[in-house]
Amino acid sequence: MHYRIRGLDPEPFAPLFAMDDATLAERGARRVQVNDQHAFPDRIELRDGEVGEWMLLLNYCHLDLPSAYRSSHAVYVRQGATSAAEHHDCVPEVMQRRMLSLRAFDGKGWMRDAALVDGREADAEIRRLLQNPKVDFIHAHYAAPGCFAARIDRGADRG
Repeated sequence: MHYRIRGLDPEPFAPLFAMDDATLAERGARRVQVNDQHAFPDRIELRDGEVGEWMLLLNYCHLDLPSAYRSSHAVYVRQGATSAAEHHDCVPEVMQRRMLSLRAFDGKGWMRDAALVDGREADAEIRRLLQNPKVDFIHAHYAAPGCFAARIDRGADRG
């Protein structure tokens, strides 16, 4: 079972970096400088922020479908991130170093299965969840804080 993990599109976030702190606060967001290695996981490039980099912490609606599971949560996005990461048949390091909640959904946004897994063991669990024909995609969340990490879709056989 092949899969693809994608970061968020950076385009909607780019204008936010030009806003002052008061305007960001009005939107429920804040600018933060990375001060600890492995503490600020960027959702665009799917990597941890490096000490000294700037990020925004903001609310992001990651499941915008009309179901009981419609959901949003806090995410970090890195200033200067210009292209979304894409990983095929492998879990990025930023996710491997954390406990993950994997939530498998059908195309209407209804949860069909879920699992809690050490990120280093996520590959096998992703493949297991995608074996279910009722599952259209998976959302990975960082288990302790509960925030959205990335979307996982079935991938084409890359031969």
